[in-house]
Amino acid sequence: MLTYRDAGVDIDAAEELLRRLKPAIRSTFTPAVLADIGHFGGCYDARFTGYAHPVLVASTDGVGTKVKLAIRLGIHSTVGQDLVNHCVNDILCCGARPLFFLDYFACGKLDPAIAEQVIGGIITACRENGCALLGGETAEMPSLYAPGDYDLAGTIVGVVERERLLDGSRIQAGDVLIGLASTGLHTNGYSLALAALRSEDLETYRPELGSSLAEALLSIHRSYAATLLPLLERGLVKGLAHVTGGGILGNLTRILPKTVRAQIEWSAWEVPPLFRYIQRAGHIPEEEMRRVFNLGIGMVVVTAPETVSEVLALCAEEQPVVIGSVVPAA
Repeated sequence: MLTYRDAGVDIDAAEELLRRLKPAIRSTFTPAVLADIGHFGGCYDARFTGYAHPVLVASTDGVGTKVKLAIRLGIHSTVGQDLVNHCVNDILCCGARPLFFLDYFACGKLDPAIAEQVIGGIITACRENGCALLGGETAEMPSLYAPGDYDLAGTIVGVVERERLLDGSRIQAGDVLIGLASTGLHTNGYSLALAALRSEDLETYRPELGSSLAEALLSIHRSYAATLLPLLERGLVKGLAHVTGGGILGNLTRILPKTVRAQIEWSAWEVPPLFRYIQRAGHIPEEEMRRVFNLGIGMVVVTAPETVSEVLALCAEEQPVVIGSVVPAA
């Protein structure tokens, strides 16, 4: 007699995972959450008090090959935070405040202890960002994933007042680019980084990094919501570029009007040692480093010249630095 467990799927393990996580998931709920855990869909009250013309902003993303590093090192509590913070930063670039998050966790064989750590990270970041974990899915697929392997993805929904929606249309020549510090690679460039470091001992302390390579590579992707939402409310921001795949220039191009371009002063900040370590280990050309990695700048704020001092002061905790300007397109 064949059972689902014989085929590699353990329903009891999934039920145990949910039992463990229910109290923590409920801790992310806001008054707008209308359904408890376990229904077929999450319900969220769409009466956006205080908004004249609310616009919903949604984004979906994953953590990429940073997950492989977490699995290799047996550290599972951080990638969930990476996932949420990445998605929060993406919708911030539209001016949106996060409302709720949906997660997807897939694996070959469900280990409730590991899944609890991963999803626990998602819960932690949701609480920190004031974002309800409204629902999710755990999938056990032994025919697709090897034992011990897993992947995760997430979808976020936020809201912004229509007149405050950031679409790049207000950006013009003369505006100033302010970079906010990253915490390492964030969630991009790990395929190249791990290829470059394939012969390195990741767990040995490196004086130049102040940590091991493993600790530096697993640094949690920073959320900029707490810093940037007040700036958005004050109308100090004309554009935001989350520096993910494509580097600083590639992501700035996504928000700039066709009539202008970004002029970056690459010597304006000191590139953190981790990036130079990776570059030396892999003999990576500087142009490729700039195309793949954030090089220490996780978010770029576009602001008018007359508001630069105010933005720098309000972003002090993010180690802000003027990294360039907006100039007419060639």
